[in-house]
Amino acid sequence: MIHGVGCQLVQWAPSLIAGLVRAGFRVVTMDNRAVGLSFCHSAPAPSLDTLLAAMSSPETLDARYSLTDMAADVRDLLNHIGQSGAHVLGVSMGGMIAQRLAIHHPERVFSLTSVMSNTGNPELPKPDADAVQALATSVMQTTRESYIESATHACRVLGGPHYDSRELGIGRFIEVAYDRCHRADGVARQFAAILCEPDRRPQLRKLDIPVLAVHGSADRLVDPAGSKDLVDNMPNGRLEMWIASGHQPHPMSSSRASGLSNSFFRMWFAFCC
Repeated sequence: MIHGVGCQLVQWAPSLIAGLVRAGFRVVTMDNRAVGLSFCHSAPAPSLDTLLAAMSSPETLDARYSLTDMAADVRDLLNHIGQSGAHVLGVSMGGMIAQRLAIHHPERVFSLTSVMSNTGNPELPKPDADAVQALATSVMQTTRESYIESATHACRVLGGPHYDSRELGIGRFIEVAYDRCHRADGVARQFAAILCEPDRRPQLRKLDIPVLAVHGSADRLVDPAGSKDLVDNMPNGRLEMWIASGHQPHPMSSSRASGLSNSFFRMWFAFCC
């Protein structure tokens, strides 16, 4: 399971992991490079202004590493724990990394589940300006109190109006992640890797790995067209939409979201098994 920008392994919903374990899967989570307790490069991280400028002119940005490098980290982790491969689930940036893993190491990917991600196609709709602003504001905070307040707002903006992220989604894990290891520079480095990522469609078209693309219909950060683009460019792809869900990987721990949770588990187990 590969998480999104700035997210640590403690930001997966325990109910999601428990459900997978009960179904007989061995669940492996990780901190991507530059966040949590993982390693990082010593070169200075790009500034917020540099990243915002690179959204329209990515050629001006010098990323210190790529999503391909991050996919190699996943491969190295599989080697370390003695796994020949895995059913790989990636969320947002994690979905992009998972695609890179499948492109460069297809024998290690038994199936690919890409949640609220895209193909790197430059013609896809751009992120909503309010969503980008909310994320950028949270990255700029310098104290625990201001970060938690700002990150809570960002999670609610990204999660959309129908499911409160603080109650049901990733907003629940803001404090535990901050106290474990908050690294704003790592978030900036990961954004740089995304902005410098080329279009993956030509390589994705060559793969016959089973692919499940899942997306929230109210996603304001990564447009749902990204997941449709993924399945349109892979010969063995399937698209499932979460109606009314925003950029929120797992609204799965409340009776209000139990229908969504059960639907995801049934869909994922049928896909992998």
